[in-house]
Amino acid sequence: MIFTVQVLDEVTKQLNELLNDIQKDKEHFKELGISFEEKAFYDILVSCAQKFHFENQYPDNKMKDLAKKVKVLVDDKTRYTDWDQRIDVKAEMEADLMILLYENGYPSVPRNEVYNEVFEQAENFKKYVDQ
Repeated sequence: MIFTVQVLDEVTKQLNELLNDIQKDKEHFKELGISFEEKAFYDILVSCAQKFHFENQYPDNKMKDLAKKVKVLVDDKTRYTDWDQRIDVKAEMEADLMILLYENGYPSVPRNEVYNEVFEQAENFKKYVDQ
């Protein structure tokens, strides 16, 4: 019985720490001066920068600016009800995203990886906003 209580105490402690971490991360977008949705795209861009080792070559202020532009692009392409089912809209979004990354000097990485993550995030936002 004592072992069960210790395990439950440890699980409770870990859950509280996780909840605190989530709350901090949830509020982090405000500190960055970007919206919640922009923060999701910012996180994708930062993650790819870290994965391909150029996080020191692309300044944070440019990353935030690019995240804002990605959100505008996604909002424009997802205005159609069936946007995620239409090949033409998805292809246009991909092409526009590649151009946007290039025009903003985002280093050459497998951009389809960036697109896939942006597309997945856009689907998640639209799915939960529409509920």
